[in-house]
Amino acid sequence: MTRVAAVDCGTNSIRLLVADADPETGELTDLDRRMTIVRLGQGVDRTGRLAPEALERTFAACREYAGVIRELGATRVRFVATSASRDAENRDEFVRGVVDILGVEPEVITGDQEAEFSFTGATRELSGGDHLEKPYLVVDIGGGSTEFVVGDDHVGAARSVDIGCVRLTERHLVHDGKVTDPPAHEQVAAIRTDIAAALDLAAETVPLDDARTLVGLAGSVTTVAAIALELPEYDSARIHHSRISRARVRQITEWLLSSSHAERAEIPSMHPGRVDVIGAGALVLLSIMERTGAEEVVVSEHDILDGIAWSIA
Repeated sequence: MTRVAAVDCGTNSIRLLVADADPETGELTDLDRRMTIVRLGQGVDRTGRLAPEALERTFAACREYAGVIRELGATRVRFVATSASRDAENRDEFVRGVVDILGVEPEVITGDQEAEFSFTGATRELSGGDHLEKPYLVVDIGGGSTEFVVGDDHVGAARSVDIGCVRLTERHLVHDGKVTDPPAHEQVAAIRTDIAAALDLAAETVPLDDARTLVGLAGSVTTVAAIALELPEYDSARIHHSRISRARVRQITEWLLSSSHAERAEIPSMHPGRVDVIGAGALVLLSIMERTGAEEVVVSEHDILDGIAWSIA
């Protein structure tokens, strides 16, 4: 048994998993799993740089996580940074801050590496259970990018494309520094155009139509699932491995894109940091389901974090 700590720093959120890993049984036992919305990718699509306030929010979360890791006594730590820090001109400033706080250097991984971790984390416990047909198509809808992976027990093909809930919101729904609420028809159409182009790009590498089971990861997908299940509060146990139909995803997406900030904020399972970006994230999920013909999405709370943990177990 090895006690490990995995940190996943994305465009919208930073997450920590401290777990005991048993490679012989294939079990990962959570000791602490938490998430903080830091919006590291704030403005990076426009400026090409990580904003000072975004860096400070991220470093504050790192200081909190460092305390948890010390308290629980994790012996191996791995910090993986994804889309926003991969794109930014001043990523060295980000790296120095993380090293100072956590004592490990963040690995600014490629999209293909990100996809591999996501696939491992999402599917390791699906094999042999739930009567799900292979191959799987795992989609990890992040803040700045979305990863597509097709595989059976191992990755067959993977591609990362630059569509995500934060990137699409900032690109198409922000006017004079504020999110349009609700967006105009032409704004939604522009997002759909970007998503369609990204799906064409992904399909050049990943045989999207070959998959028999769609597995969805990350906050946009789990939030849509929480809404679909009408949960009185966010409940990971009920969301994990839930199955949401395409019709229900469409209904929720249409409502999110026609609702006000106040209406979305009243959803009991909605994290405050997702209120402005959930519409774009849901539209990415719906577009993927429409493109692939998937009648349902299997929602997984286990994702890149779990894959990172297994990589150091």
